[in-house]
Amino acid sequence: MTNQHLHYSMVIEWSEEDQAFLVTLPEWADRNMMPATHGKTYDEAVKHGREVLQMLVHEAIEEGLPLPLPKVFSPTHHQQYIAS
Repeated sequence: MTNQHLHYSMVIEWSEEDQAFLVTLPEWADRNMMPATHGKTYDEAVKHGREVLQMLVHEAIEEGLPLPLPKVFSPTHHQQYIAS
């Protein structure tokens, strides 16, 4: 698996209730329960999120399933967001 397969979004948010950083993988939300993982620290959440993402991509490839399309940054969309 190449890094090209890991161009997916990761949203990391603090949860007061869980006292942890929760990780959501938006492009994979229809294939996996969200949040996908968590961490006691932000760095730990990033590490766990990357591990889950690698596992999801690997499983999809092994099962012959199509990978979801990654969300791609759009400067035009970003400029519209800033202007709002």
